[in-house]
Amino acid sequence: MSTHTRRPRRPFVARTLVYASLVIASLVVLTPLVVVFLTSLKTPREVADGGRALSLPHDWLNLRNYATAFADGHLLTALGNTAFILAFSITGTVLIGSMTAYAVDRFDFRGKKLVMGLFLVATLVPGVTTQVATFQVVNSFGLFDTRWAPILLYMGTDILSIYIFLQFIRGIPRSLDEAARMDGANALTIYWKIIFPLLKPAVATVVIVKGITVYNDFYIPFLYMPSEGLGTMSTALFRFKGPFGAHWEDISAGTVLVILPTLAVFLFLQRYIYNGFARGATK
Repeated sequence: MSTHTRRPRRPFVARTLVYASLVIASLVVLTPLVVVFLTSLKTPREVADGGRALSLPHDWLNLRNYATAFADGHLLTALGNTAFILAFSITGTVLIGSMTAYAVDRFDFRGKKLVMGLFLVATLVPGVTTQVATFQVVNSFGLFDTRWAPILLYMGTDILSIYIFLQFIRGIPRSLDEAARMDGANALTIYWKIIFPLLKPAVATVVIVKGITVYNDFYIPFLYMPSEGLGTMSTALFRFKGPFGAHWEDISAGTVLVILPTLAVFLFLQRYIYNGFARGATK
């Protein structure tokens, strides 16, 4: 007589509800993107005629709206400004975040728990409530209306990046530090030669998450860089709406051009995000 017991199958109703919820969530997320994409391929007459938002364009190769958005929206200049800000902001975040996590994990000092508590409290304070003081500080440094203003603000390390680096550093044996100290290495050498090279998965995760956040941010570039020549991808799209307020086909084309870089990067590197969080959680 077989002692093998068959595992109970999941109820059909529960499985159906799971898939139905996933389909509904996908439709909620994808429908606006599909509408924007279809509108970007339509002619002004097709948009003016009204009709359904999901109606198909007559010409699927109509790229005139994209040419108008790219040229008149100054998206090339905006892309250069965004890339400049991203490069310095992400580099600063990685260095400051990894150094902070290294100091918190490897060194015992008075007020260690207080420091981590203050980091947590800082994340709970709404950023809008401190913007007056922040603006005065940035302006006193003479950084207002320069690309260095958002860079300085973005380089302030958030608790998420510290947490990610901290989880990975806790998984690195302290014996490596002790062996390096016996060879005469100081704390900075240990960090740069031993710890930092082992943080590649964490660095990849922080770079992607921080990069997408900075790329999509509108408030800080709009407030601290009002000049049109200093526009980022988000503010350039906002200013593009001014002269083309009634031309939704051009605005939709500009929106697609702004979305494409982050969409391509996320789809290509999404496994690093999930693996980074998963590995960090199990350290």
